[in-house]
Amino acid sequence: MELLNYDFMQRAVLAALLTGLAAPAVGTYLVHRRLALMGDGIGHVALTGVAVGLLTGWAPVWTAVVVAVIGALAIELVRAHGKASGDVALAMLFYGGIAGGVLLTGLAGSTAATLNTYLFGSITTVSQEDLVVIGVLAVAVIVLSIGLGPQLFAVCQDEEYARACGIPVRLYSILIAVMAAVTVAVAMRTVGLLLVSALMVVPVATSMQLTRGFRATFALALALGVAPSLGGVVFAYYVDVAPGASIVVFALAGFVLAWPLGTAVRRARRRRRTNGEDPRVTGVHVPTEEHPHQHDDECGHPAVEHGDHTDYLHDGHLHAAHGKHYDEH
Repeated sequence: MELLNYDFMQRAVLAALLTGLAAPAVGTYLVHRRLALMGDGIGHVALTGVAVGLLTGWAPVWTAVVVAVIGALAIELVRAHGKASGDVALAMLFYGGIAGGVLLTGLAGSTAATLNTYLFGSITTVSQEDLVVIGVLAVAVIVLSIGLGPQLFAVCQDEEYARACGIPVRLYSILIAVMAAVTVAVAMRTVGLLLVSALMVVPVATSMQLTRGFRATFALALALGVAPSLGGVVFAYYVDVAPGASIVVFALAGFVLAWPLGTAVRRARRRRRTNGEDPRVTGVHVPTEEHPHQHDDECGHPAVEHGDHTDYLHDGHLHAAHGKHYDEH
């Protein structure tokens, strides 16, 4: 491809690839924990970190990482201990982060153009040093997301059940917050601080339309993060538009295309289950006499693939559809 003849485009493509993998990796856990907007809140806080770097002369990427991690920890602490709800904590970080960033940037004597390169991304200006930092941070996020997948999944789905299993819930909750903060710093040069949350959430939402089970959702989300990231960079090169915006629009287009397909697949599964044709509805378990509602793909309880059938995690138990009732095991 012609664009790969240029060094700056080679760096842009690598940065997009790393971002496209890291953002959905941590975004999967945020979505399952119903903290989809956390990336947006951290992005606003990271703007203050960038401004600190401009004011002090330090590397903005590293100051953004430090301040973003502090902001993420603050969100987690308020969510776990504070009287304010999670959305109130996010709102305070939204306003405080953007205001602090603009104020400190003015004190540093920088212009709005400098701020825009971080707010909306500037992937074609990624230097070799920036690429090394992005690579190290992105690989760390991806390795932790995959290596600690079972523990992080348990914490995101049912904290009480995870705690009963001996999992240090507080530690893993903090780890998720820190990974989200690091991912925001990784993505601020590619899609920008204001759009990073979209790349963390949209590929996951698209994957959930097409898959069942956490592992399948996670794997497809990574692929759906890479595809729009690379496609957006190529499109921006040939059409001469902002790469960050192109990446997000491509990701949203994927969701729009996947939504009707996912709806059709879920309806087909529901009909098979109703008619007793679903081959996964097998096995011997303990019948439950009462059940609060009908489990399906849209009930909100996580589906767990279990051999030749699918269970639903509910109240610390795995419930499996069996004919017209549910078994518990």
